[in-house]
Amino acid sequence: MKYSFLFLLFFISLSAEAQLAGCTDALAKNYNPSAILNDGSCLYENIKIDPIFSVTLSDTLNETSGLVYFENQLWTHNDDTDINIYALDTIGKIIGRYPLNGLKNTDWEEISQDSAYFYIGNFGNNVSGVRKDLQIIRIAKMSLKANNPQMDTIAFAYSNQVEFIRSKANTTDFDCEAFIVSKDSIYLFTKQWTGKKTALYVLPKLPGSYTAKFKSELDVNGLITGATYLEDKKLIALCGYSKQLKPFVYLLYDYKNTDFFSGNKRKITLAMPYHQVEGIATENGLLYYISNEHFRMKPIINNPQQLHQLDLSSFLQLYINSENH
Repeated sequence: MKYSFLFLLFFISLSAEAQLAGCTDALAKNYNPSAILNDGSCLYENIKIDPIFSVTLSDTLNETSGLVYFENQLWTHNDDTDINIYALDTIGKIIGRYPLNGLKNTDWEEISQDSAYFYIGNFGNNVSGVRKDLQIIRIAKMSLKANNPQMDTIAFAYSNQVEFIRSKANTTDFDCEAFIVSKDSIYLFTKQWTGKKTALYVLPKLPGSYTAKFKSELDVNGLITGATYLEDKKLIALCGYSKQLKPFVYLLYDYKNTDFFSGNKRKITLAMPYHQVEGIATENGLLYYISNEHFRMKPIINNPQQLHQLDLSSFLQLYINSENH
């Protein structure tokens, strides 16, 4: 009888907990004010927004491919040949150029950071999908600013890429243009050209050679090209575009630990058609900077390389001001 009573209490406890799980975001269509545990089920209206401003960048940055915010400046790089990191002011003017002598830019697709280092992803793999020299370059920030960059390399391969069969350009699901750095790890968000999903992989952030372990994937219905991260807010913003070059921001927030796809997932379309957005950065999680490289399709489309500012406070202010993360 005693065990039956304990089992009943356990069952009631589980049932109560299940009832408290649901959508906890008041901005969602299916918000449940009684829910305490966010189960990642929130659904949102389709939204399209305009940038606050857009400015054309110098021709030097016609293939700008990554973006971070550090010390009130934006830092970027090109994705081919050029071995410089550029510091910009927040209206896009180049205010510093820092060469990484001795390196080769095979396909630099992203820049990320932690408190001490910049990390550059030399891992673009869209040409044939069979690169075996995927790497992330780590640069000590203070040494870079002193024009004496101290650098090392983190090499990796994907845990589930077991065959290396050449594919047509822009068809592989083992391409990557976005990553973040958190505590002792690097998290890659892949650009699946065929699947139109993003797969999450993890590897250590220390120099060495590693297998990037597959964790999970998310159907974003697009191509992910950049990431920015506010660790203390449990907030990641990805940028990307559809195959028709319709750009978007994809927000991930209020997730559990490093299961980044377990919380709220909100896609926001940008009213800037035919912009090949490549980089995203923020200081506070409310105002964002997005960069795009030069895109030309004769005879009618000729969008120059640009920097855009977005205001996402109407989507994230309540969450960022809350104490639940």
